[in-house]
Amino acid sequence: MDNITTGPTIGVSTQSVTAHMTLPPMPGLSGVPDLAGLEPMAPLTRRWPSYLGAAVTVVMIVWLALKLRALGVDNLVSALPSNPLFYLFFGLLYISPVTGDFIIFRKLWGIPAAGFVALTKKRIANDVLNYSGEAYFYAWARQRSSMVAAPFGAVKDVSILSAIAGNMVTLAMIAVAMPLGVGLLTEQQLHNAIWSVVVVFAMSLPFLIFSKRVFSLPRATLWWIFGVHCLRLIAGSVLIAFAWHYGLPSVSLGMWLLLSAARLIVGRLPLVPNKDLLFATFATLLIGQDAALSVLIAVTAALPLLVHVVLVAMFGLADLVRKS
Repeated sequence: MDNITTGPTIGVSTQSVTAHMTLPPMPGLSGVPDLAGLEPMAPLTRRWPSYLGAAVTVVMIVWLALKLRALGVDNLVSALPSNPLFYLFFGLLYISPVTGDFIIFRKLWGIPAAGFVALTKKRIANDVLNYSGEAYFYAWARQRSSMVAAPFGAVKDVSILSAIAGNMVTLAMIAVAMPLGVGLLTEQQLHNAIWSVVVVFAMSLPFLIFSKRVFSLPRATLWWIFGVHCLRLIAGSVLIAFAWHYGLPSVSLGMWLLLSAARLIVGRLPLVPNKDLLFATFATLLIGQDAALSVLIAVTAALPLLVHVVLVAMFGLADLVRKS
């Protein structure tokens, strides 16, 4: 562009023009320093991202604390299982969704180990407010344009396939468990369960019919992601069965596996009111030991929230230290 001329050259030097345009010094300003030497004022909004992040962290901790209080965490602490294997399998259960996502995005983008922390925050945010974690992770990826230029399509595809995999695994579990559980359900519960199955299938159908317009990634990659999600869901059901078994070893592992399948089914059924009550009722009818079983289920429901609180506090503190 420097070699392009747009008109005839005017025979006046730049120095002469500058000399004629030089203004005389203003009276009374001889002692004022040159403005070019002044430091620019720091923008007032410079610290707002830190303040906003801290506020979000506090809100999440308060929300999780209220959930724990509603579950009666004060009484549950004394009821925690003493077998260390319970906590081993619970820990594996807690990180299984994050591990599945890390495997997927490691293959798609080659994310570093730091991505595991971002995916953990994504999981916590999704538990606090559905799909808010997807927005957070998309923003995290957008800030690393050198890693991935257009992350929206991949985040969208992985999120949709996670929901579809959950629905498909649920339908498969229902096909296996329904003959065993029909006699344990009331007529109204059975009616709701059947319609829920129809709704679960109908929710996935449009994505399968219009897959070419919905998804961005290649078909082979989509199938691979779907398989990882299915394995993650199955692994989660197996891990919680082992955790329950070591929390209440008087019940056989096979019975816990059946109950973990029922937990997955009840959690995915959209038209069933009071899912926790339905699951507790089914578990009591299947296993018995009403008091001990209720405490164990309550403990496994409260522990993830407790871990969320600890991790949110740690992540927030680490962010404040790094930005300061």
